[in-house]
Amino acid sequence: MPAPVFIGDEVSASGYRLAGLRVLVPGRDDLAAVLAVACEDAPLVLISADLARQLPDRQLESLLARITPPVVVVPDVRGRAGLEDLSTRIRRQLGVLE
Repeated sequence: MPAPVFIGDEVSASGYRLAGLRVLVPGRDDLAAVLAVACEDAPLVLISADLARQLPDRQLESLLARITPPVVVVPDVRGRAGLEDLSTRIRRQLGVLE
């Protein structure tokens, strides 16, 4: 079985690599291609918040709504990009945001 994939910067990737994940560090213009490759065979895809913010909103929402493989946005180790409140994220993904 293939390993989960982390997509993010090299500093964050080093920690995920040590944890046994396959890591991909995309260049400026190849984030979409790297995401497509990761979603083809990985059982789980983690993407850093910094890179997730570079995606168009519709594409990010589509990725987060995937069932196979699940795609999860994780905090940036350098703190450059934060995540919105967890309860708000869950409500948005479930479609019950007030």
